[in-house]
Amino acid sequence: METTLILLKPDCVTKGHCGDVLQRFEKAGFRIRGAKMMKLGPEILREHYAHIAAKPFFPEVETFMQSSPVIALAVEADGVIEKVRELVGPTDSKKAAPGTIRGDFGVDVMVNIVHASDSLESAKGELARFFQPGELF
Repeated sequence: METTLILLKPDCVTKGHCGDVLQRFEKAGFRIRGAKMMKLGPEILREHYAHIAAKPFFPEVETFMQSSPVIALAVEADGVIEKVRELVGPTDSKKAAPGTIRGDFGVDVMVNIVHASDSLESAKGELARFFQPGELF
């Protein structure tokens, strides 16, 4: 069994899609191991987005990710990384097929409803970033 991180991003929260998105994960057979709503500060955002923090568009990402609380989820299943990424669709919502989460609810590359870890290694680091010991069940 593998566990991965999913963030329900500000557009998911403010547009009222959290229940629909969460239901899709549950219907896909993922077991929820942890969930919490949180406001993201600059420090956690710079750490989480370290791979783009030096890019000129990062301030826009930071502003967007701080525009509303997010919901951090830890979900578990066999092969969860690949299965979650199939369910959410590609990062660019404009390229996501209907029936995927981003295809149905997303707008573009940034306003794309969810973040999902892209590898088991990333998931381990991201889960530790967003969940304290004892918060996963």
